[in-house]
Amino acid sequence: MEKRALLYEGKAKKVYATDSPDSCIVSYKDDATAFNGLKKGSIAGKGAVNNQVSNHLMVGLAAQGIPTHFIRQLSERDTLVRRVAIVPLEVIVRNIAAGSLAKRLGLDEGTRMATPVLEYCYKDDALGDPMVNDYHIRALGIATDAELAQIAGYAFRVNDYLCARFEAVGITLVDFKLEFGKTADGTILLADEISPDTCRLWDTRTGDKLDKDRFRRDLGGVEEAYLEIRRRLMGV
Repeated sequence: MEKRALLYEGKAKKVYATDSPDSCIVSYKDDATAFNGLKKGSIAGKGAVNNQVSNHLMVGLAAQGIPTHFIRQLSERDTLVRRVAIVPLEVIVRNIAAGSLAKRLGLDEGTRMATPVLEYCYKDDALGDPMVNDYHIRALGIATDAELAQIAGYAFRVNDYLCARFEAVGITLVDFKLEFGKTADGTILLADEISPDTCRLWDTRTGDKLDKDRFRRDLGGVEEAYLEIRRRLMGV
């Protein structure tokens, strides 16, 4: 499968058309951004790690009955996926207070929530990806009630799987962001990626951050943290 026209370039990935209208190729970059693009940089090898980790987790999720856009990995950085129209929502699941949630609610970072918290943000860089609720989503026509219920159900099932998968290798899943897409026939699939870019991951024993917070907060050791996630999950 060969790359055709560039369809989209985002902060972390490029998406190319293929010779099939039902698939495209996602190519992962080493570019890193934070704070809605205000902070920019590069993390050596990030694209390869995120591609491989995300594909590994997508395969595991598919085995749990959660439909994903993943078809097959083509190379270290490139993956063939089903072509979808992205639902313009960031779907965020939080198990432990950190980042913006800790600030908004005045909680100490590291406070475990009594239940997982589900949040939505409207995907619009110009607006700063504002938080929205079910009523906003319905009013804007972003998703129907049935579609949103399906997305929420998938998000909690993804959380259950990821918590157990990371716990098995000594990592605590603090929070993470998902994106979903719709195929031409309206089927909702898990899309985008699941990686140290989109998850907060803490070493269960030491509390060390093993995700993009090392870049956001200038903690150093960013490349090593990403490689450690891949090593623990995949043994490479």
